Amino acid sequence: MSLVNTAARRLLLQARNVLPAFGAGVRNASELTNLKDVLANQIPEKQTEIKEFRKECGAKVIGEIQVDMLYGGMRGMKGLVTETSVLDPDEGIRFRGYSIPECQELLPKAPGGSEPLPEGLFWLLVTGDIPSDAQVQAISKEWNERAAVPPHVVQMLNNFPSSLHPMSQFSAAISAMNSESKFAEAYAQGVHKSTYWEHTYEDAMNLIAKLPTVAAIIYRNLYRDSSVCPIDMNLDWSGNFAQMLGYDDPMFSELMRLYLTIHSDHEGGNVSAHTVHLVGSALSDPYLSFAAGMNGLAGPLHGLANQEVLVWLTKLQEKLGGAVSDAEMKEFIWNTLQGGQVVPGYGHAVLRKTDPRYECQRQFALKHLPDDPMFQLVSQIYKLVPDILLEQGKAKNPWPNVDAHSGVLLQYYKMTEMNYYTVLFGVSRALGTLASLIWDRAFGLPLERPKSMSTEGLKKLVGR
Repeated sequence: MSLVNTAARRLLLQARNVLPAFGAGVRNASELTNLKDVLANQIPEKQTEIKEFRKECGAKVIGEIQVDMLYGGMRGMKGLVTETSVLDPDEGIRFRGYSIPECQELLPKAPGGSEPLPEGLFWLLVTGDIPSDAQVQAISKEWNERAAVPPHVVQMLNNFPSSLHPMSQFSAAISAMNSESKFAEAYAQGVHKSTYWEHTYEDAMNLIAKLPTVAAIIYRNLYRDSSVCPIDMNLDWSGNFAQMLGYDDPMFSELMRLYLTIHSDHEGGNVSAHTVHLVGSALSDPYLSFAAGMNGLAGPLHGLANQEVLVWLTKLQEKLGGAVSDAEMKEFIWNTLQGGQVVPGYGHAVLRKTDPRYECQRQFALKHLPDDPMFQLVSQIYKLVPDILLEQGKAKNPWPNVDAHSGVLLQYYKMTEMNYYTVLFGVSRALGTLASLIWDRAFGLPLERPKSMSTEGLKKLVGR
């Protein structure tokens, strides 16, 4: 999809923002500040659209499955429906059709801020529409009101040993909060499946609201004193998160707004998103489904990648010292590759260009920390690595991904605890995965159960 010019985009928004409201005829969607009401208007129309589309085109074949795909991690298989975002190999991520630069321009900001509020992105992911300031403020207020964490979960977190990894604590706390699940309660009461989305919505809103507090308790217990300041009802979601973590620098809050927005969703096939969808298809409640996704995010090939980037950068600095010439850098990179290792933060399973999430973080650094030595090192690597990877000839995508940059920004603002970074990623990923889960239940998607085959069976299938 090509970039849409801003004027045309805004005309489109005006056309799309007219929704029927309950008992009120036609109203502009910007007047409706309750996200659930907006969603309740949309769902019947979308359900009809999907039903008619399946009736007309359900038997059409959309691709071929190759044997290598089965052995190669199912790469490239078209096998999921995810409405919230699409990843184009040559363009990057689009959230409901909007690129990251468009989201940065169009989504509401905090007073005096320049980065988009994650609340606005969540509204966009759920509805497909750019929200108004009033709608985003309503989400901030609602999340603040829902943010209290059950006492038994706080007690559990406080009793965990300091040796337990932050992601293990995060996942366990999320699972334990399913004692609060509205979906599980409603299902036990035998509610009609047409209302599943409503109870999923309530769980999603409650869970997203509570995650910053859970994450802050983990951080303060492990790395600071154990006290966490209360929610400030006048602050946005990211602002409160930053304060609970113990960071008062307004630019750290701005970084959190950017970070939590761009890490939120990356279509449905990545490990964390697919796991939430898969476990949710069993009608496990959103707490259990999201906890499962976090266990996938904790893997070194997914959410731990930015930590590996920093480890590699630290090794580089230890070996080469302060200022590094391009020649010294090239030699170090070649030695890494010839040693059978990769340059962490470069390459992506789908993308074939510089990750737009990398680029927007680079722009943030150029604006706020242009002279930081670690940022300058990352910039030097960005200048050299793609050409080296192309010369090596093994990488389909020699360009940097989101993980090549995020850790450097966190380090600059004195968050040096690398084991914690994936928890930040997890807080963000709730926005996309839970928005998708709401629509999974609205569409009535069934239990996911792909057919597997043995090697012997595959040989017979292809005539070997």
